[in-house]
Amino acid sequence: MTTFPGSPRLLRGGIVLFDLARETVQRIIVMQYNPAALNRTLKVQGVGGDGGDRLEALRLKGPPVETYQLEAEIDAADQLEFPSQGSNRSTVEYGILPQLAALETIVYPTSSSVRINNQMAESGNLEIIPMETPLVLFVWSKNRVLPVRITDFSINEEAYDPNLNPLRAKVSLSLQVLSGNDLTYNHFGSSLFRSYHQQKEQLSRRAASGQLDTLGIGGRL
Repeated sequence: MTTFPGSPRLLRGGIVLFDLARETVQRIIVMQYNPAALNRTLKVQGVGGDGGDRLEALRLKGPPVETYQLEAEIDAADQLEFPSQGSNRSTVEYGILPQLAALETIVYPTSSSVRINNQMAESGNLEIIPMETPLVLFVWSKNRVLPVRITDFSINEEAYDPNLNPLRAKVSLSLQVLSGNDLTYNHFGSSLFRSYHQQKEQLSRRAASGQLDTLGIGGRL
């Protein structure tokens, strides 16, 4: 796909898998096409909730629970246009299955960890530690690098090659941002969230403040 000469470089959104044990990036998944829209929801974490103590009405237990919903498209058309290029040969053989698998395996425990836990269970180990996945980071520009948990994942495959390999699909993702309520204070993801929180505060100070007169309530409250 060609672009107009001199046009600004388009940044891509994506997902980064971070290995906490080795403190290294394990995988970078770049979106082929940026979603046209992101849906965000912030659920306020007030003290007491509905019908709670009126003396606590202005208190917050912590940051809101923030969720993202997005739909990403994956299409093999560009790769199949030049099938002889090295990186495109896989698409000729498997369609977009590798790209889908890269996303799907985020929500799978590794097969090796399943095997090890099964061996421990067979040996009489009564306490099996739940399997830990890499930290998932949703990256949407340098202003939003968020630790997240994938809470919902659906794939709509729309076209296939003669071998029934998918050639086009839409992937819907629901992501819950992990805050300090979900991670320990010294956790790497918690540090990223604090940076995100502080950046929100800095951006809010750039927004111009209105005037009470504009609201029709006089010069002061």
